[in-house]
Amino acid sequence: MLYDKDIREPLAFYLEELYGKNRILEEQVMGQSRADMVMVVHDALYGIEIKSDADSYARLDRQVKDYNLYYDYDLVVVGTRHAAHIKEHVPEWWGIITVEQAGDQVDFYMLREPQSNPQMDWNCKIEILWRPELAHIQELNAMHAYKQKSKRFVADKIVETVPKETLAVQLSEELFERDYTKIWETIQNFRKENGQKPRRRRRRRKTKKQA
Repeated sequence: MLYDKDIREPLAFYLEELYGKNRILEEQVMGQSRADMVMVVHDALYGIEIKSDADSYARLDRQVKDYNLYYDYDLVVVGTRHAAHIKEHVPEWWGIITVEQAGDQVDFYMLREPQSNPQMDWNCKIEILWRPELAHIQELNAMHAYKQKSKRFVADKIVETVPKETLAVQLSEELFERDYTKIWETIQNFRKENGQKPRRRRRRRKTKKQA
């Protein structure tokens, strides 16, 4: 039986072969859920949910609603136990990839290509960016800085102001350039430069993937 941990790494290689240059972000918060993986390409984000043979559909309804708000395209990757019934649990625009063990290999098959997500909400999608990344997009588009305003206010202003074709590319570029080893320092410096108090760093709790 394949588990989530057995699928992720070979899935990343499969997606690179399929889509070319991309960046994979894991365990991204979206609304009341977490996306197992988010694939960043030149001008779009793909939300990816993994349902291995060890997983159930218990939380899938809630997850689907969140994925639909946050990503340009959505994919569900399922083990053979779910392959026959997964179409009944996701919208028709979701792509479906099946995964199975073949000897020492993990094989993937595109059962259904993803289509553009008609429910994606830009005000949700842009939440994936951090405050300094939003500031860089403001700078690129010669926008007012709104230094004392909240992240939500700035994000909404960007969505109102920047043409969506431009914003799609700029958002992806920010995620391609994101450096997780320096982001805490970057955020603290941003807050200091804009007259805000530095935040105390919180320890990240380790959570098990829920089915």
